[in-house]
Amino acid sequence: MLSPRPRSFRRILVVRLLLLGIPILLIGQYVTLRKGRTSLLETARQNLTSSAIRKGEFVNKTLELLLGNLQTLSQTQALQGEDLSAVEAQVRQFTAQIPLADACVQVNQGTTDTILLNTCLAPLALPQLAWTEPGNGIENSSFYLASLQSPADKAPLVSETEDYAEIDVVLATPVYDALGQVRYTLSLQAQINQLENTGARSLVGYTAVIDAAGIIRVHPDPTLVGRSIDTLPGQDRLQSIVRNAQTGESSTLHLFEFLPTHSEWLAGFTPLELAIAPGQTETWTILAITPLDHALQGLREIRTALVIFTLGLLVAQIALVLYVARRLSRPMERLSNYAQSLQDFSHFQEVPQNFHVWELDHLAKVFNRMLKRLEQRARELQHAWQDAQMANQLKSEFLANTSHELRTPLNAIIGCIRIVREDCCDSKEEEQEFLHRADQAAIHLLEIINDILDIAKIESGTLEMYPEILDVRQIITEVVDLQTVQAQQKGLTLIGPDLDTPLWVRADRSKLKQVLLNVVYNAIKFTESGEVVLQTRVETENGAPEPGASSLPEGVMLSTPCPRLIITIRDTGIGVDPKQQSKLFKPFVMADGSTTRRFEGTGLGLAISRNLITLMEGSITLHSEGLGLGSLVVIALPLVNEHEISGEDREDTQPPSRKPHLGIV
Repeated sequence: MLSPRPRSFRRILVVRLLLLGIPILLIGQYVTLRKGRTSLLETARQNLTSSAIRKGEFVNKTLELLLGNLQTLSQTQALQGEDLSAVEAQVRQFTAQIPLADACVQVNQGTTDTILLNTCLAPLALPQLAWTEPGNGIENSSFYLASLQSPADKAPLVSETEDYAEIDVVLATPVYDALGQVRYTLSLQAQINQLENTGARSLVGYTAVIDAAGIIRVHPDPTLVGRSIDTLPGQDRLQSIVRNAQTGESSTLHLFEFLPTHSEWLAGFTPLELAIAPGQTETWTILAITPLDHALQGLREIRTALVIFTLGLLVAQIALVLYVARRLSRPMERLSNYAQSLQDFSHFQEVPQNFHVWELDHLAKVFNRMLKRLEQRARELQHAWQDAQMANQLKSEFLANTSHELRTPLNAIIGCIRIVREDCCDSKEEEQEFLHRADQAAIHLLEIINDILDIAKIESGTLEMYPEILDVRQIITEVVDLQTVQAQQKGLTLIGPDLDTPLWVRADRSKLKQVLLNVVYNAIKFTESGEVVLQTRVETENGAPEPGASSLPEGVMLSTPCPRLIITIRDTGIGVDPKQQSKLFKPFVMADGSTTRRFEGTGLGLAISRNLITLMEGSITLHSEGLGLGSLVVIALPLVNEHEISGEDREDTQPPSRKPHLGIV
């Protein structure tokens, strides 16, 4: 099954930003709406409570005004006499001066129901009257509230924007004669127009009054006047309002189905203290009620504004996300296109920069440095590949040369042994000569095999070294003695150094001797005429040679620290092309050219020598001015401090017993 194609960075960025931003935007809108609703609702509650308090204060002040006017009327001279015509004139004048609508006065005989004068459209029904004696000090007990309720003939509610609520009130007060008896009972009926408004955003509210017994006295729906709150929907909340008002609390509470026009209402309430009888007061409850959706009318506009604002922010966010995604993904796409177009390092170009983003510019710089390192590594790998190919070619040539070098002595050994075995020799001396040739060929074959084994051990790191403190003079003398015969056979002069003082170094005796034999052997092998000269000298701490010692040729560099012993082997042989000198110390390598092909060898001698000298903490170099100009091999070994040389080593040291100049004169 094929794996789905990975999405692009730009697409992922757009989706992630939108998935992150849109929920936050919607949550912000929801939180704002909730905060707005809470704020509007709290404001509505406070305003409705204040409205209920104002309604109660208005009713109280109006009742006080009416009471004052009624008491003033009761104390006029006309009301003190028994002339009914004067009483009627005074009453009508009084009624005309009352600023309230539908104000009228009724005069009863004493405390009876007999009506002497009535300016109202219908007789006023008064409760049982019980007046106190005058002059008992209770001035405010000379009246009482006979009635406070919505007018009976009020039409049902048809508008939610009615400006005033009509409240009918009836007050009564006695008129005493000179003997302190009740002569008349004055009753005043008036209509209080209580301000109310339940339109949108209005927090004045409808007016409702509930007496201490839970009977509705004023209500927007006149059909409910006179009913107990226990018979109405939501009676538990109405009862809670009445109980709280009885304790003197003013607050707001939610009501349900107060009127059928709306399901939920807000009711602000406050207590209303009224004198309902001489010397008796009751706490009624006055309410300011408005529909909940009218109180939260401003929330609709807030919601509409938020929706428009959210849509605008959403569009702006999408545009911003697309812009940001493009700005961020475009540099990544440029880097990706650059990486795809980079096939090799033959036409290397720098990574695009100037992205105006610090991290991306820094990333481009890192890419540039990385690509430069990769370019360098590619060159190194290319050179290594070329070296590997060259090494493979050299190994092939080495195998060919080695097979030739092995086959030649083997053929000689086989041929000589067969001649002796088949008794083809004419004399004993001739037989010994063939056996000697076979022995020499076997020794040469053994040397080739030893060289191959040595280089294999060196490359595998298993070559064992046994360093010791020794005097180099003995080894140099032995090497010169061993190579003198070969030099004489070629007609060369082999000149050794004049060794007077001990030269102490720390080295493996057999390995150092092997190196010197190899170098001297090569010098003799590649020299047709002339001489091979061995010299030694000691360099001091500052690298300068001792007085009288010859200095090295220009360009010959040594890495061995001072003080050190310098052994030079100079020949007048075929020399080496300067271009080929760097290859001579590599395994299986011989200098190119027809001049070296005619000399036998595997090309392992110098490579083995360098590795052995390096293991002894020394160095070996070769220098030649060119073909036909001879060559110089320089071996440097660190000298041993005097305090490291034991007495036993000094006793074992014997000075050379032969002259340093050897060879053919």
